[in-house]
Amino acid sequence: MLLSVYAYGQPVLKKMGQPITAAYPKLEKLIADMWETMYHANGVGLAAPQIGKAIRLFVVDTVQMMEEGREAEGIKMTFINAEKVEESGEEWPYEEGCLSIPDVRGDVERPANIRLRWVDENFEEQEATFTGLNARVIQHEYDHTDGILFTEYLKPIKKRLIKRKLENIKKGKVSADYRMKFV
Repeated sequence: MLLSVYAYGQPVLKKMGQPITAAYPKLEKLIADMWETMYHANGVGLAAPQIGKAIRLFVVDTVQMMEEGREAEGIKMTFINAEKVEESGEEWPYEEGCLSIPDVRGDVERPANIRLRWVDENFEEQEATFTGLNARVIQHEYDHTDGILFTEYLKPIKKRLIKRKLENIKKGKVSADYRMKFV
C-alpha cells in the first residue's frame, strides 16, 4: 500500500526514533509498504519518520543508482535499530535531496565510510562497513531516525537561498508525483 510521505515541517521529522522489537505491530507489512512507497516516489531510501512513525527503521536501495555493469556494488537492505559504530574517511560533497523536501537539493559533506550495527527484517544482528554512495544514502536515512534533515548540513548561504522553498513546502505549496502529508 502506498503511504503518504510526511513533508518538511511535520514534527515527526524532528523526533528521535525509538527502537522497536520483532513484536512491532504489522512490521512485515510496514516494511513492504515502505519499499512500495519509496519506489513509487523514485527514491533510493526511506526512513520511518518520513511516513509518520518515530521509530528506528529505514530501507535503502542503491542498486538503481549504480552505473550500468556496476549494479552489484549497490545494496538493497532493511535497517532496524541501526547504531553508528564509526564514521571514517575523508569528507566529500554530494548533492542530496529528500522525498520529504521535494524540489530542494544541496551539497552535503559526509565521511566516505560508515560502520553500522543493526538488525535486519528477520531481527538477525548485522554489522558491516559501507563506503561511497552506499554510505551516503545510509547516513542520510540514519539521520532521519535521529531527527536530522540534510538541510541542516547545508552552508549558510544555501540555507538562505532555500528558505522560501522550505516555507512553501510547510504550507503545502509544492508539487510531487507521490502522496504527501503536510502540516
